Amino acid sequence: MSTPWAQGGLGLTVGGGCAAKFPARRLEELVRGFAPVDSDRLLVGLAPSDDAAVYRLDDERVLIFTIDFFPPLVEDPATFGAIAAANALNDVFAMGGAPLLALSVAAFSEDLDNDTVAAVFAAADAKVREAGGLLAGGHTIRDQESKYGLAVVGTAAPDDVWRKSTAQPGDVLYLTKLLGTGLVLAGANRGVLPEALQAEAVAQMCKLNRAAAELLRPAQPSAVTDVTGFGLFGHSVEMAERSGVRIVIEAERMPALPGALEAAAAQVRTGGDRRNREFVAGRVELADVPDALDTLGHDPQTAGGLLVSLPQQHVAALEAAFRDRGLVLARIGWVEQGTGVQVRGG
Repeated sequence: MSTPWAQGGLGLTVGGGCAAKFPARRLEELVRGFAPVDSDRLLVGLAPSDDAAVYRLDDERVLIFTIDFFPPLVEDPATFGAIAAANALNDVFAMGGAPLLALSVAAFSEDLDNDTVAAVFAAADAKVREAGGLLAGGHTIRDQESKYGLAVVGTAAPDDVWRKSTAQPGDVLYLTKLLGTGLVLAGANRGVLPEALQAEAVAQMCKLNRAAAELLRPAQPSAVTDVTGFGLFGHSVEMAERSGVRIVIEAERMPALPGALEAAAAQVRTGGDRRNREFVAGRVELADVPDALDTLGHDPQTAGGLLVSLPQQHVAALEAAFRDRGLVLARIGWVEQGTGVQVRGG
């Protein structure tokens, strides 16, 4: 099947979806030069950065603002629109908020027909409504490489905002989606995996983190972030360093999409794999970790799950709540005193 997006195929290894992110190490260098904003209303900005910016309106409300967009990673325009929208909306859920309003951020080739572009917009609109918000406009430019995403505004109470910088020693570490979206899509695209395995990866990428966030709220997590383009290991490094703790991950507990480990064993790699390894070099200690699980941890995720650091006393209730709803909740490790991320094999 030919893709509407680009001559010669999807180019997944170059950077579709969240694999298109700018290298994390370069981003660190770029934002390091920004001076902290002197305002008691900016609760979360660049010092340290998080999944979204947070601005206090008054004693009862904060605004949560984020933007996310990327090139297509699937051929179907509607599916691309749904995935791109879910990925952007999930940043608000990762901060503990509820989306209110979204604007499209779009770049499309003039060679695309109107039905293709309209399908992207319609699917995004449906996903924003599913999240409880409204898609109210946006901005579109001409570009030979198509891109789509959303700028999203959400809200929360000031005390309900979740950060990635507040994990505590003694916490238990959870993940709310399976890993390997990049590996499965690239593996199927290259003929290493059956195309049928794409369906589960695509369904997961279209899934909002809304239900998971709602179940997390009563459990009062210490820290939350979503796992996207920097992979599980990269986002774990961010949480560990900004919280001043060590995160320990048990590699055998990392949940994988069907076909992900097989693709990794066949040496399938997405465009973000090398950049993610460069980012975590010297920050992640691997102890007897099989190569396939090592690759799974570095694989860029698109619209991935929530990485949750949770106090031990709330573990039983949270696990029961997710089990009752039939949602993924993988216990993958813990938080302790120290620095960095340690990944332990079997």
